[in-house]
Amino acid sequence: MKYSDKLLAVRGDLDRNEEDRFSCWACLSRNAVRKHRDSDVDRGHRQNFSVDSDRILHSLAYSRYIDKTQVFYLIQNDHITHRVLHVQLVSKIARTVGRLLHLNEDLIEAIALGHDIGHAPFGHDGEKFLSSLCEAHQMGRFMHNIQGVRFLQTIERKGKGWNLSLQVLDGILCHDGEIHSQFLEPRRDKTFDALSDEMRRKSSDPDIDLRPMTLEGCVVRMADTISYIGRDIEDAIRLGLIQRQDIPADCRKVLGDTNGTIVYTLVEDLIANSLEKPYLSFSADVGMALKRLKRFNEESIYQDARVKVQTDKIHLMFELLFKKYLKDLEASNADSDIFRGFLNGMSRHYLEQKRPAAIVRDFVAGMTDEYFLRQCRKNLIPEMKSAFSD
Repeated sequence: MKYSDKLLAVRGDLDRNEEDRFSCWACLSRNAVRKHRDSDVDRGHRQNFSVDSDRILHSLAYSRYIDKTQVFYLIQNDHITHRVLHVQLVSKIARTVGRLLHLNEDLIEAIALGHDIGHAPFGHDGEKFLSSLCEAHQMGRFMHNIQGVRFLQTIERKGKGWNLSLQVLDGILCHDGEIHSQFLEPRRDKTFDALSDEMRRKSSDPDIDLRPMTLEGCVVRMADTISYIGRDIEDAIRLGLIQRQDIPADCRKVLGDTNGTIVYTLVEDLIANSLEKPYLSFSADVGMALKRLKRFNEESIYQDARVKVQTDKIHLMFELLFKKYLKDLEASNADSDIFRGFLNGMSRHYLEQKRPAAIVRDFVAGMTDEYFLRQCRKNLIPEMKSAFSD
């Protein structure tokens, strides 16, 4: 037997063993659905969703997590949470829940690692500014979950995409951690056509509550909330925005007043109320305390005027850069970074399918905070010259 055949046999055993190891509500690796036949997956030793995790890890968009804002931007503090840490925390928490519920940890990891890949620079403020520009150019709202699917499906690898499974892309699209969910049940039997339809509907109406098609996707959505709710409080305390005693007394009583205690309480309650069930659920007391704590974070942290001091400047820079890149595209300015750093080598299919405003959206959405600022310094701030050249 060839070496590769032996590894394929091991993979086959792993696939078959999932039926015995996993809950009857879990998504089996062999049931992964891809838009295109993928010989690398068919012939390889890795299980389906493990391949998806690796592809996300090796994507250019994943590498840019390192300098993407979570909540607090333009803050000089090495201990404030950035997007890359948040994603790792979501993955860890979600895999812990999935392991105890006997779900597919490979699928959970893939969704968790990719769930925030579509975020624009400067967090939710940047998302809001880019969204207003997209609407002004008749492209619908910009939403990071939709953009995440777009990046991985049609932009990465110079427009080829990664051919990820439907289950992973669906989990990324439906990960809305900002929507409070005390109870979450998957909506199974989706298709790629349904995924495209949900992306269109979500862009038109952000309040639509899209439910993941797998219980693993539901776990990541719950873990997204669990990972940020207490962590944002710790960051806010570290920055002097709030004090620990500001946390509402009823929330402290039920959930605790440190990130570690809050995470442990939420994870334990979620698992205990979801064992051997086709859905996820918090208990009534914990669910209500979590909802109250999210409201506290919104009012006392995210909307604090001290967090928004430089928001107007960032908003203006988004508008000016967007206008600059549109002008460069219309003038075919090959020296522009939108050509040199983004469109160079891009597939013909992408170029033919995307109008200029959509190309600018994709370029700006992929920027890190620091790259965005470098582009502003390069393109928007005048430079002194000693003389004019011929």
